[in-house]
Amino acid sequence: MSDVRISALITGASSGIGAVYADRLAARGYDLILVARRRDRLEALAARLRQDYGRVVEVEPADLRDPEDLARIEALVRSREDIGVLVNNAGLGAGAPSVSADPEAVETLVKINVLALTLLCLAATPRFAARDDGLIINIASIIAVIPSATAAAYSGSKAYVLNFSRSLQSEFAKTNVKVQVVLPGPVRTEFFGDRPPPFPDHLFMSPETLVDVAFRALDQGEMVCWPTLHDPQAWTSFDEARRALSKAVSQDAVPPERYGLAAPIESVT
Repeated sequence: MSDVRISALITGASSGIGAVYADRLAARGYDLILVARRRDRLEALAARLRQDYGRVVEVEPADLRDPEDLARIEALVRSREDIGVLVNNAGLGAGAPSVSADPEAVETLVKINVLALTLLCLAATPRFAARDDGLIINIASIIAVIPSATAAAYSGSKAYVLNFSRSLQSEFAKTNVKVQVVLPGPVRTEFFGDRPPPFPDHLFMSPETLVDVAFRALDQGEMVCWPTLHDPQAWTSFDEARRALSKAVSQDAVPPERYGLAAPIESVT
């Protein structure tokens, strides 16, 4: 890196995937701004990273479901000229059929997984675009392409992260602003809390492996990273099918014959 000090802001940085991103980014020469709810964990992580890497590490305790805290972090991202990397890692799950889902838990999920991620991206992109440089990493999930009978809100929120990230990729395709979306399967973190995980142990990846894979993918130019995908043609075929469908549904405004409706006759005035 050059002598210019660039900072990376990481949400959900106090443990798991976020803490590993902080470690790897410090190793790559970035100063850090760590955002999470638990100040004690942030301070402990910051102290270790300062000692291990000699970087400037700031802590910003914040609960991103709280409008005031989110507005404060959003303003920080907008105003800090040194921020060159944004890692939107903070996320929540809410698994339950819709008939028994807790509306407050789902609302909180949407605030963290969708609203906070979106607003922080929108706070970063104007400055990144103005200087034609910057990196956004959004953490989604394989459930983004797996509709779930018991996790509709979570699946929907991660599908949003995937589509939102890919739209940003299209917007900045001809610039030096990069947007990577990472879609892991189960990861050994505190995500499930005290609940027993609903998946067998062999499906779980360590957060260290996940982040290392994501950075390898980034270095190789993979802006959509599936850390457990062994055959990249599966994603290529999926995306080609999506493009074909997009084209098929945007040719005209005529109802298909199978619906038995005649095409409307447009009046001419």
